[in-house]
Amino acid sequence: MSTLDATRAELALIVLYLNKAEARDKICRAIQYGSKFLSNGQPGTAQNVDKSTSLARKVFRLFKFVNDLHGLISPVPRGTPLPLALLGKSKNALLSTFLFLDQIVWLGRTGIYKMGSSICTTLVELGELRRLSKSMKKLEKNLKDSDKYKSEEYCAKLQKSNERTLALVKAGLDIVVAVGLLQLAPKKVTPRVTGALGFATSLISCYQLLPSPSKSKVN
Repeated sequence: MSTLDATRAELALIVLYLNKAEARDKICRAIQYGSKFLSNGQPGTAQNVDKSTSLARKVFRLFKFVNDLHGLISPVPRGTPLPLALLGKSKNALLSTFLFLDQIVWLGRTGIYKMGSSICTTLVELGELRRLSKSMKKLEKNLKDSDKYKSEEYCAKLQKSNERTLALVKAGLDIVVAVGLLQLAPKKVTPRVTGALGFATSLISCYQLLPSPSKSKVN
């Protein structure tokens, strides 16, 4: 493959990534919380960027609550335990409600829904990681002396486990961000802490939305 072809392939990935409204929203979120970290709640250029970016994100979040509303009424994957199914539906309901109320001006009063969604996400990921761990241990016993990393099924489960671990970390950080936005612990979760953690979770979200090279070639 020539250098030009390689460059085109990389640009195709970038275009595919930036065409997602969700990706652009998360990039703006990273700028918003990065500015919040720099400003530390003090007036100035960084705080102005924080406020203006927060308003700009409303364009990308328009009708975004429909996504979680669709997830709420969609059937649960077969074999999912009832507690995990209920937590997943609770997450969809809470986040959909949060986004809906956010668009009706209750921006500062609906952070509790975001927190509830993050808590549900944390519990769901913990439950799913536990299920994955059990299935991976069972698979290891079946493979016995063979190299488990040569098993496509084991590698797929391992990748899924890594993805859910990252999602669990993000959900835990989002809970602290929600605490900061609601000012439930202003002395411990300062604007700088909120900004730093919000920036970190935004970068994680951007990473999670990256298209894989294989999918882009298929498209």
